[in-house]
Amino acid sequence: MRPLESPCPFDQWGIDLVGPLPQATGQRKFLIVAVDYFTKWVEAEPLAKISEKEVIKFLWRNIVCRFGIPRAIISDNGTQFSGNKLKEWCKGLAIKQFFTSHLKTRLGTAKGAWVDELPSVLWAYRTTPRTTTGETPFSLSYGTDAVAPAEVGELNWRVKHYDLEANEQGLRMNLDFVEEVRERASVRAAMYKARMAKAYNSRVRPRNFQVGDLVMRKAEASGPIGKLDSKWVGPYKVTEIVGTGAYKLQQMDGTNIPRTWNIANLKKYYS
Repeated sequence: MRPLESPCPFDQWGIDLVGPLPQATGQRKFLIVAVDYFTKWVEAEPLAKISEKEVIKFLWRNIVCRFGIPRAIISDNGTQFSGNKLKEWCKGLAIKQFFTSHLKTRLGTAKGAWVDELPSVLWAYRTTPRTTTGETPFSLSYGTDAVAPAEVGELNWRVKHYDLEANEQGLRMNLDFVEEVRERASVRAAMYKARMAKAYNSRVRPRNFQVGDLVMRKAEASGPIGKLDSKWVGPYKVTEIVGTGAYKLQQMDGTNIPRTWNIANLKKYYS
């Protein structure tokens, strides 16, 4: 396991698709999620269908137009992320694409109401300190703490001692110190990731495949998978080792499988 590093806010985003979820209004049953690797700020949007076109629209509206052009986006090998349209779009904006294993999460058991609950879920995530950084995504993004709903109508310290001039001065000071806070968060995140990687590597036996090996790969969840459906498809033949934990595959009839596949989505085939 090698932890991913991001040098500054909004430089590198991880993006993934979640679903199918219980169908909501507008036949929306998928969720596209993007997380900034530095601040842990999260963006998400419900979708009725998942396609390259929808991914590009989401990246433009929610990432580029709000946070600027990122240096890189990281995703799994799903067809929505590895097709030519998205590759050309990223190339036009000088965005690098990297592929890794799945990053799936769930929205609990909210059934069809999950779309209505999404803004509240995002708010809670953005205003909760993350273990990796010790800071909230909101404060690392904007240089100040958000006003929580619990503070509204309460005579807390911030309300009781509010002074317009002092508040403006305080906000300016926060902005002056934001780089220091971000540097501290970056160091803490690096230490946390190093500990997690060490713990993971100490208990996980490395797996490697050689050219010619037969493997199974995880079925892509672009649609509903029944309880009796196989979660693995194949076998496939390993034709090339692209890098650490990345392989190119070929069907048994000799047809090459597009893109590379991460070792996390592969397992040895035993006949």
